Amino acid sequence: MVRVLIVDDYSLWRRLIVDMLAIRQDVHIVGEAHNGLTGIQMAAELQPDIVVLDIGLPDRNGIEVAKQILELSPQTKILFLSQNNCKDVICAAIRTGAHAYVVKSNANRDLLPAFEAVLKGNFFVGTSVFEARPREQAGTLVSCDC
Repeated sequence: MVRVLIVDDYSLWRRLIVDMLAIRQDVHIVGEAHNGLTGIQMAAELQPDIVVLDIGLPDRNGIEVAKQILELSPQTKILFLSQNNCKDVICAAIRTGAHAYVVKSNANRDLLPAFEAVLKGNFFVGTSVFEARPREQAGTLVSCDC
């Protein structure tokens, strides 16, 4: 069973993530947090396998939240799901030790493949990140030259 914690301030996004992951029989949502501090506390307590994490949280930046989660729960894998598609932000997110980055506008296309990649220990950056750079392979992290 894959234990998942969802950290997003918007309840409709948390519900969407739960619904999207529900097609997998091996997923158990162990908790939902509406801000970074609660997410950090829940990750420390629950030690999830994967944290689906937004960057734009009301109390702190998701990148800082990821760093703290990984300090408290080093085996946890981070899958960022954010509206932000800025290359610098994406690179900073991946540099935290995260395994995946999906832009929310493409969640219906990229969330499940990203989740699968994370489960296999691979890296995944969503297709929208590469739309402005067609030579790079979409749907996978080719390089982060930041």
